[in-house]
Amino acid sequence: MITKKEDSVNPASVNALPGWFRQEIPDMRKVTLMKELFRESRLHTVCESANCPNMGSCWKQGVATFMILGGTCTRACRFCAVPAGRPDLIDAQEPQNVALAVKQLGLRYCVVTSVARDDIEDEGALQFAKTIEAIRSLTPEVKIEVLVPDFSAKRESLKILSDAVPDVIAHNIETVRRLAPAIRPQAYHERSLEVLGRFRELNNRAFIKSSLMVGLGETDEEIIEVMNELLEAGCQVLTIGQYLAPTRAKRHLPVRRFYTPEEFENYRRQGLAMGFMYVESGPLVRSSYIAEKGYQAAMSALSTLKFKQGVKN
Repeated sequence: MITKKEDSVNPASVNALPGWFRQEIPDMRKVTLMKELFRESRLHTVCESANCPNMGSCWKQGVATFMILGGTCTRACRFCAVPAGRPDLIDAQEPQNVALAVKQLGLRYCVVTSVARDDIEDEGALQFAKTIEAIRSLTPEVKIEVLVPDFSAKRESLKILSDAVPDVIAHNIETVRRLAPAIRPQAYHERSLEVLGRFRELNNRAFIKSSLMVGLGETDEEIIEVMNELLEAGCQVLTIGQYLAPTRAKRHLPVRRFYTPEEFENYRRQGLAMGFMYVESGPLVRSSYIAEKGYQAAMSALSTLKFKQGVKN
């Protein structure tokens, strides 16, 4: 059982990261080679744009999360480092360039995400579909996870993405209901739940996934509440990680509290007991972190469930 702890930490006192955030020094030769590949292909990665703390360890393994639809977002969420402003022109070659990079890196599993594109009618859904098609045309054996914005819950956009049949459809709830307006003012908590539920209705072949940040002032009760909301919406895979302010700029919210590895482990166990097929929970966990592991675990859980149902019948 997870017990409540009062949020008594002064934001000014959490500038230094706890010891459990220490990581190995990245292989700079590998990092340089990866950067050269992405620049030559005119590709963006969320690893770089979002200042992901796992970039060095992931790139060491030749793993990256591709970010399509340019590098500038039409929204300005207060937890995110991706630049916001006037968006880039859509690159017609981008889907093919992503597919070529996936093949060149020899990936078995790839994650494709994007900036929000409220400036175009389908908000980028068709570019996702084209990217999935391009990857499968070159490397049909590769499993594909997409991490999508909410597309303003436009039914046609959700259908375009769903009809492309990725293996995993992820959309991040990010935070608890009470904090959502302050943390992502151009999005809506209820709309994100609607989007996840709609994807579950449209596509029973893909796993539905979401992600939650902690450390922004939420309570344990609110965390459990949003986990229940996600389950009710049809979410099967959940990741929980520590929020880290990307910069000290005023638009980026400060960390209110650092959760311990033991607390993250409690959330993982609680989530599995609640009914999620897989939960990855830890200080450095991000939505796309070791995503293939989550997919494989969910597949195993699904197989076990089908076996038990078969035995009962």
